[in-house]
Amino acid sequence: MNPALQSHATLALCRLAPVIPVLVIHDIAHARPLAEALVAGGLPVLEVTLRTPCALDAIEAMAAVPGAQVGAGTVLSAHDAARARAAGAGFAVSPGATETLIAACSAQELPLLPGAATATEVMALLEKGYRTMKFFPAGPAGGPAMLKALGGPLPQVTFCPTGGVSPGNAAEYLSLSNVACVGGSWVAPAEAMASGDWALIEALAREAAAL
Repeated sequence: MNPALQSHATLALCRLAPVIPVLVIHDIAHARPLAEALVAGGLPVLEVTLRTPCALDAIEAMAAVPGAQVGAGTVLSAHDAARARAAGAGFAVSPGATETLIAACSAQELPLLPGAATATEVMALLEKGYRTMKFFPAGPAGGPAMLKALGGPLPQVTFCPTGGVSPGNAAEYLSLSNVACVGGSWVAPAEAMASGDWALIEALAREAAAL
């Protein structure tokens, strides 16, 4: 799958809902009810970060939930891409992009949402055929003002800003013409997962889906 097709696939996912939950799962028992709550709340696209021992098992469990579009986040290497694909991930998200990772995702036919934070990084990915990118870390990299500035000379690129996005600033990001959605962790608070408060998570998802 070449970068142009990958970007077409990731853009379609980004347009399904205004927020992609960025999920760090420590207990595999939380995976399925968490996915069910988020999907019920109107957030079908889920990013499970590969930061915990059970992340791959969580991807497999969540991918079985009707309506869920589950991908792997923090994909840093060819090994990560292969493991994510084997677990059932439908897409990959990375904080940046390397030649090795790009080649691996193409070989795995795994749509990649590559990260970029500067005009040079955006241009480098654009040269390879990517038109849908993760803007990361969004807050430290300049926030909405930076994305608005990038939109002038690079209007063909669409972003999913992640990192420092919150209910307080998500609407500002989403108002930009070059932003399809945002990535955020606030819809799945660790305390709510630990206590099994799936009703709260579904309510937070509904609020996010209405942005």
